[in-house]
Formats: sequence, C-alpha cells, structure tokens
Amino acid sequence: MTLAFPLFPTFTAGMVLSISLIMAIGPQNAHVLRMGLQRQHLWLTVAVCAVADIALISLGVLGLAQLGGLSDKLMGALIGAGVLFLSVYGWQAFQRFLHPRALALEDPSDGAMEPVSPRQAVLSALAFSWLNPHAWLDTAVLIGTASLAYGQGSTVFGLGAAAGSVVWFLALGVAAFWLGRRLNSLHLWRALDGLVALMMWGTALWLLTSLA
Repeated sequence: MTLAFPLFPTFTAGMVLSISLIMAIGPQNAHVLRMGLQRQHLWLTVAVCAVADIALISLGVLGLAQLGGLSDKLMGALIGAGVLFLSVYGWQAFQRFLHPRALALEDPSDGAMEPVSPRQAVLSALAFSWLNPHAWLDTAVLIGTASLAYGQGSTVFGLGAAAGSVVWFLALGVAAFWLGRRLNSLHLWRALDGLVALMMWGTALWLLTSLA
C-alpha cells in the first residue's frame, strides 16, 4: 500500500504537490501580491505565510502519520479521497485556464492606501493563511493524506511540501516586488492555472499507483 521510493523523488513529490496547491489563485496569493504592490511589509508577509503553511503541513503529515498502523482499507480510502480532491481541484484550475481572469488589486498610485503596521501585517497574513478553509484542506488534509502513500518516507514528503511552500512564497514576493502590476496579467495566470491542472492531475495519477 506504500510507495517505496528513494529519498530525493519523495522530497520532490512533496514539493511538487505543495507548489501545485499553493499556485492556484486564492486569497493568500492575492494578499502577498497586494502587499508587494503597496511596498508594505512584503517580506514579513511572505515569511508569515510560509511559516503558517509549514505549521499546517506539519499538522497534516505528522498527525496523519499516526494513522499508519490502520488497515489497508482505511488508508486506501484516505488516499482515494485525496485523489478525488486533487482531480476536482485540477478541473477547477483547468476551468480557470479556459476562462482566465486577473486578480482584483488596489492601485498603489491612487493615494487611497493607509499605512499598515508590522503587527497588522502579521495578523492579516495569519488570517489569510489560517482562517481560509481551503488552506486547511490544501495543506493539513490533502498533503497529509498524500504523505500516507509514502509510508516511512512521509516525513521526507512533508519536508518537501514545506520547502515547496517556502520556494513559492519567496518567488511570489520577488515577482511582486520587481514586476509590479505586470505580474497581474491574464496570460500569466492562464499559464499558471494550466500548469496547476497538469500537476494536480499528475499527482492524483501518481497516488493511484499506491492503491494497486
């Protein structure tokens, strides 16, 4: 019932799944982009979002790892549920690929922005990370469930997922800082959503092999 893969592929699989889940347009990404465009505590926001995701990933992977002693049927059901969710998420990303839209971002040049304190920046980033049900589903549930397919390698899978979160938010922060509003283009988001759909469907097929 487990995928006995070497260290590096397991780490990479966790990273790919994590990035594919986070890449989808959502409140967390939109918030990071806004802070970058407004030049207000961008790197603090990036750090808080990454740490918040790592906490959820750890909760999912380490928590569900305790289920490793359960029956193959229950583990198969959990992995099957993860495959279903990934397939649905992939379909949603594919629909966004077919009908792209840009994010609704405030214009930093309109003079209407109010200064944000570091405390407000931290609380806002935590709210977008932990008060969003999709964030819990993506990290604690989906990544945690996927880690079950790797048996004793679940911790390595979780480390890869955590690394994927850090890589994505750093890349998004750099892009928001250097590219500005050019980042908010239909062509870019369409390409990202197409990649997200392929990565999610590919991961779903990958997990299905553990049920064979």
